[in-house]
Amino acid sequence: MKYDVETLNPTRVKLSVEVPFEELQPQLDAAYKKIASQINIPGFRKGKVPSRIIDQRVGRETVLFEAVNDALPELYIKALDDNDITPLSSPEMEMDDIADGEAVVFRAELDVAPKIELPEFHGLEVEVDTIKVDDATVDEQMDQLRQRFGSLTPVERAAGDGDFVTIDLSAAKDGEPIPEAQASGMSYRVGGGTMLEGLDEALVGMSVGDAKTFSSTLVGGEYRDQSVDVTVTVTAVKEQELPDLDDEFAQLASEFDTVDELRVDVRERATRMARLEQAEESRDAVLKKLLSLVDVPLPESAVANEVTNRRAHMVEQMSYAGMTEADYLSAQEQSEEDYLAELETKAKEAMVAQFVLEEIAKVEDMGVEEGELTSLLVRKAQESGVSPEQYIKHAVDHNHVPELMGEVRRGKALAHVVMTAVIKDKSGQPVVLTTLMPDGTHAEPAEVEESEHQPAGLTSTDAAGGLVVAGDYAVVDEETNES
Repeated sequence: MKYDVETLNPTRVKLSVEVPFEELQPQLDAAYKKIASQINIPGFRKGKVPSRIIDQRVGRETVLFEAVNDALPELYIKALDDNDITPLSSPEMEMDDIADGEAVVFRAELDVAPKIELPEFHGLEVEVDTIKVDDATVDEQMDQLRQRFGSLTPVERAAGDGDFVTIDLSAAKDGEPIPEAQASGMSYRVGGGTMLEGLDEALVGMSVGDAKTFSSTLVGGEYRDQSVDVTVTVTAVKEQELPDLDDEFAQLASEFDTVDELRVDVRERATRMARLEQAEESRDAVLKKLLSLVDVPLPESAVANEVTNRRAHMVEQMSYAGMTEADYLSAQEQSEEDYLAELETKAKEAMVAQFVLEEIAKVEDMGVEEGELTSLLVRKAQESGVSPEQYIKHAVDHNHVPELMGEVRRGKALAHVVMTAVIKDKSGQPVVLTTLMPDGTHAEPAEVEESEHQPAGLTSTDAAGGLVVAGDYAVVDEETNES
């Protein structure tokens, strides 16, 4: 085949292809065979009609058209591969008239991945925040741990900040109750700020049996964003009692015998979490620095498609939370125009990063090992809430494996750039990333061994670590002995 590639702009080309007629012989043979199986000619068995008879009865032009139609997709893909063209859009095709015995000529105009001139990506210098784990940090985490083992006891006094109350709520508009805005027996911590605006202020000073009406704005339903009258009635006030911070508590809440040992462990875990956060900040800072050094043109059609896909994904995620896009925009106090502009910015950043990291992976000749791909598949399966077997089958059936392999390559490229970077904290001390996982995330030495049994990049440490807790936030009600 003969090719001619005309660059229309940095992200769009016109590919001209000329195919010698003799190269179409396999497709011509297949076309005759296909047509022979579809027609009935007296004196010939079905499927055994000679080519010359088909030419007489059906027409040579029909055979040529069938052959070229079947050959075109394969010829187009071969032309892309031979010219190292990565398509980013469907082609606009144009073909010359087909003539028997003459070369087939077609042209395809399409958006393509940009050619990138990589900057020097080794030894990039960035600065990140300094790790700070002081006594106040440890004290805060120790208090959070005590709260997990706190107990609630009824009190005969007015509610104050930090108390737990049981309340009934009723909203009305112009004196008419709003059916969907009624609730009873709700447990709430005063000062939590997680419910209606004005509720915390109203509850302070209220005792059991007290009722108070205040104005607030609903965040959902028919009266969303409208000011309504809310009546709150207190049916119980309970005080949280925290266990003493002593050796007995350390034995209850952890594997340690003394509170001093517990504090040392909490400090170590807080330090490790801070190091992981610093490693993530380092990765992001290096990537940002890298992308600032390169100019990557993007085709408008590809950006538009990416924005559409991201918007559809966001709408899907909102639906899981029972929200519409309009609800989300209202809650964020954001116009649709600003929302779409934000999506476009993120889409462009992601596309530029993808192109640059793909180019680095190519320059560094980075492949994908079976274990690396398996780790990514397992992680994706966990994120999707399905078994690895189900996810792998779906990936294979829908031809997602090449895309996933690309994700692994880009992660390795990012890890390579980060590991060669010069990273310092704001105090001027070097930041040493002991181990970087294949997807560009950071892992401590002890966690590398665990990565043999879990997908790459799952390096988050439970905030409670090895401490024995029953959830993110558990309190025990002494009246019911329920948590």
